[in-house]
Amino acid sequence: MKKVAFHTLGCKVNQYETEAMAELFKKNDYIIVDENNIADVYVINTCTITNLGDRKSRQFIRRAKNKNTDAVIAVVGCYAQTSPDEVMNIEEVDIVIGTKDRNRIVELTQQVEEDRKRVNIVTDIMDQKEFEEMNIEDIEGKTRAFLKIQEGCNQYCSYCIIPYARGPIRSRKLDNILFEVKKLADKGFKEVVLTGIHVASYGKDTGQMELIDVIERVHEVSGIERIRLSSIEPTIMTKAFMDRLIKLPKVCDHFHLSLQSGSDTVLKRMNRKYTTEEYKKIVDLIKSYMPNVGITTDIIVGFPGETEEEFNATCRFVDEIGFSRIHVFPYSPRKGTPASKYKNQVNSDVKHYRSKKLIEIGEKNTNEFIRKFIGNTLDVLFEEGSRLKPKFIEGYTTNYIRVLAKGHSSLEGKILKVSLEEIEDEILIGNILY
Repeated sequence: MKKVAFHTLGCKVNQYETEAMAELFKKNDYIIVDENNIADVYVINTCTITNLGDRKSRQFIRRAKNKNTDAVIAVVGCYAQTSPDEVMNIEEVDIVIGTKDRNRIVELTQQVEEDRKRVNIVTDIMDQKEFEEMNIEDIEGKTRAFLKIQEGCNQYCSYCIIPYARGPIRSRKLDNILFEVKKLADKGFKEVVLTGIHVASYGKDTGQMELIDVIERVHEVSGIERIRLSSIEPTIMTKAFMDRLIKLPKVCDHFHLSLQSGSDTVLKRMNRKYTTEEYKKIVDLIKSYMPNVGITTDIIVGFPGETEEEFNATCRFVDEIGFSRIHVFPYSPRKGTPASKYKNQVNSDVKHYRSKKLIEIGEKNTNEFIRKFIGNTLDVLFEEGSRLKPKFIEGYTTNYIRVLAKGHSSLEGKILKVSLEEIEDEILIGNILY
C-alpha cells in the first residue's frame, strides 16, 4: 500500500480540509504517515496570509522531495491559488490545485503516478459560487471537532490576501452541516467549533438563513454539549443576535472577536468596518448577557503609517477591554494587497518593540482574567493527559480557560466539575469533584 504524508500551514479551516483530503486517500487504500516519514505522496496544504507562509511552503516542498525523489508532490491551498505559476515553477512540484477542486486530489495523484506529467488545475476562484463539500466521516478524537460551514470573504481589508485566495462568500447547506454534526455526536464528540473563512457572513450569499439560525439547529443535536464559534466579525453581535444566543445553553461563553487595532485611524486605513467605540459597545453588550465571557482577539502592530500615538491608543484600548487573551502579529507586507503599497512602512525594530510591549499587556490581562475564577467551580471538558504534569489531565472551561487536574486518561471526553484552586503560567490548577 502506498503512503501519503500531509504538511498543513495556516488556519483551522486548512486543518479541516487536510483531514478531508486524508480521508479521500484512505478510501483509496493509501496509508497516512507522519510528514517526517518517507512517503510516496506529499500533500502541502499552503497558507499565504504572509510572505513567510509562502516561504515555509517552498521549504517543505524541497524537504519532501529530498526524502523521496520519486514522490508525487501536490501543492494545494491559498498559496497555490494566488500564485499558481510561481508554484508550478518549483521543479519539484507535480500537482497544483488551489482552493477548489480538492476532491480531485487522489484522481490527479494517480494520473501523475502513471504518466509523470505535471498538472495545474487552478482557475479563477472569483467564479466559484457554490460551497465545495469535503466530507469527513472517519473523524479522529473524542472531544472537540472543527466543522467548516462557510467559505470565502467579501471584506477586502487592505492588508489581507484571503479574499483573493478564497473567493466570494459561499455558505454550506444546512442539511450537510447537520449531517456532519450528528456524525460527530455519534462518535462521542462533546464540542463542535463552527468555523469558516468569514463565519459571520453565513447565509448572506443565499439570503435564506443567518449564522444564528445554524447555531439554533446545531443546538438541537443530541450528544453535542458545547458549541463554540471560531473567529467572528464583531458587528454580528447585535442585541437581536444575543437575545437568541442566550437561550442556547450549549453555546460557550467565549468569542474570538477580530479587532486588529485599537486606533480608529489605523482601523480606517485597514478598511475595517467598525470603530473602537462600536467595538467597546459590542463587548459591553456581550458581557451584559454573559458576565464570565472570555473575549480573545488578534492585533496587528506596525501597520503602515502607525505612529507612536496610534500604537499607544491600541495599548490603552486593550487594557480597557480586558481581553482574556490576545494574539499579536507584527505587520507583514503581503504582495497583492493595497497596504503593501502604502507609504511609511514601519521598520522591523519598531514592530518588534511594539509586539513585545503589547504581548506584556496581554499577558497581564490574561492573568487578571483567569485569577478571577480561583475559588470557583466550573465545568471542564477534558481532552488529554498533561505533558506538563504527570498523572494530570487537561481541558478547557466554556470560557476557554485551560485547566489541569489530577486524573486518568479515561476521563478524556468527559465534562466534569472542577474546583479551581490556583494559577500557574496562565493555567488554572484544580480538583475534580466526582
